[in-house]
Amino acid sequence: MSHTVEILSVGTELLLGNIANTDAQMLSQGLSALGLNVYWHTVVGDNPRRAREAVELARKRADIIITTGGLGPTCDDLTKNVLAEAFGRKLVFHEESAQRIRAVFERTGRTMTDNNLLQAMLPEGCTVLANDWGTAPGCAFESDGVHVIMLPGPPSECRPMFEYRAKPYLQALSEGVIASHTLKLFGIGESAVEARLRDEMNAMTNPTLAPYAKEGECELRVTAKAATEEEAQRLLQPTVEEVKGIFGHKVYGVDVSSLEQVMKDLLVEKGLTIGTAESCTGGLMAKRITDLPGASRVFRGGIVSYATEIKETVLGVPHDMLEEYGAVSAPVAKAMAEGARRVLACDIALSSTGVAGPDKDERGNEVGTMFVAIATAEGTYVRPLTLGARPVRARLRTQTAHHAFDLARRYLAGLPFED
Repeated sequence: MSHTVEILSVGTELLLGNIANTDAQMLSQGLSALGLNVYWHTVVGDNPRRAREAVELARKRADIIITTGGLGPTCDDLTKNVLAEAFGRKLVFHEESAQRIRAVFERTGRTMTDNNLLQAMLPEGCTVLANDWGTAPGCAFESDGVHVIMLPGPPSECRPMFEYRAKPYLQALSEGVIASHTLKLFGIGESAVEARLRDEMNAMTNPTLAPYAKEGECELRVTAKAATEEEAQRLLQPTVEEVKGIFGHKVYGVDVSSLEQVMKDLLVEKGLTIGTAESCTGGLMAKRITDLPGASRVFRGGIVSYATEIKETVLGVPHDMLEEYGAVSAPVAKAMAEGARRVLACDIALSSTGVAGPDKDERGNEVGTMFVAIATAEGTYVRPLTLGARPVRARLRTQTAHHAFDLARRYLAGLPFED
């Protein structure tokens, strides 16, 4: 049976924009990986009447409703009350949850007020989803063909509650096993991917194939349903291999997190080190590398040579070169990478220089004119970029860092720098 899902996020702070609704993003990604169709996102404030209206609408159009927020001990935490009323269920005291709540306060040395036990009031007959990451338990029940799953709002609780509590419940709703693989591509957009695979995707039923646009890259998720995990994998693998064959070196990994993670793993595998010299990216490359666990094994350091004189005095870019070509140029990107490799004593160095906007530079280079380079023992390669179709600073910097990591990934994997 194909299920339709509505995510109902409860909290006035979400409506006011005081916090971002990262729970809904996380849930959509997780539900998609399970092969469940998320058709609606709804956000409602801490108002009983409007929350009830949102629930009544959701139950008419979805057979799975997942709520986030509103499970705490204060008067504005009304999700359970509204859902219980809407589906005709009484709230009853759940002693095991109460004991868990008391234990949290004892363990942390905090004084527990009586209203915290309101979190142990749960819809009669529900499946209790124990919360090992906070105090408010979640719960799930089915009524009139609609499954309701309530999760706490704090992302540090919502994410593990979905992964370890809600996901097993959802998997049990489906006969058999749903499995998926995500192929990560760089150097091709979602529209080009979709155009190449449109006929195949429209003809597929099991497995299915769907593209997703990401910032500066693209994902293809292959999903299959079968009686067992082994059978699902047998269905998936031919499609995975076919897609890899179609897009070649643009596929940088399957079920991997990021370009920089792939790059780091290759560096570890080969026992090599890397460093960065950044201008337009302003340290973003170094940040993304050092965000990775174990980065100290491969990352020597980074130089943010934003000012022209730093390129000259720290990285050793010749003054005459800067005068002749300007800071935003292929020769300077090459010299920056070579300078970083020398100064940082690393095996590989990446560099970036360009115009991130909002205006042209003094030499007339348009916003989005970028150069990235990689310096290695075998030589230096420069990739010129024109990224100004949507000249937004953050996007341009992200794209530029992607391209630098792609150069490193290709070098380490023994691939050509350009297809």
